[in-house]
Amino acid sequence: MIIIDVEASGTEYHKHSIVSLGAIDFDNPTRQFYDECRIWEGAHIMDGALAVNGYSEAEITDPNKKTEAELITAFMAWSRESTDRTLGGQNVSFDRDFVKAACERAHHDYDLAYRTIDTHTLAWMHHVKRGLVPPVDPKHHRSALNLDAVLNYVGIPDEPHPHNALTGAMSHAECVSRLLYDKKMLPEFEQYEIPWLV
Repeated sequence: MIIIDVEASGTEYHKHSIVSLGAIDFDNPTRQFYDECRIWEGAHIMDGALAVNGYSEAEITDPNKKTEAELITAFMAWSRESTDRTLGGQNVSFDRDFVKAACERAHHDYDLAYRTIDTHTLAWMHHVKRGLVPPVDPKHHRSALNLDAVLNYVGIPDEPHPHNALTGAMSHAECVSRLLYDKKMLPEFEQYEIPWLV
């Protein structure tokens, strides 16, 4: 499995651009990918997106940075060294769709699977299997298992702000390991115990 996190200039893959991408090979966590790029010509910038990922408009339009096409070419080449290229992460369909759209814009074949492993779903199922009621946002009447809630559930503090694609991928990978195997994975999280095992 490839655990992935994309930071973007907005939430819609057809009009926003990747600005950074982090990934971890779940079967070999020392194999990691991280890169940044400038937005593609004509890409929109959503109000609030930069507050989430911490970039300035000058940083994501810097002509000295790689293009999105160069970033996606490097990522796809890196991904082909993984035994299992199934994508995993929190709301990973977002990341998958951005990668697919970037491949299309760069005229590259997208050869990753449509099926994904989502930490939200794993955490929901884990709650149910333990006899717990998954939290629901009372205002919106939908799941309240965002990334910070999943991290807290597995014993890890909130993700640092602003978001970074590699630390995001690391957080997702640690969650998957704890939820599926009751095991810690990365040294960055070793100090945090798995709540249901203590």
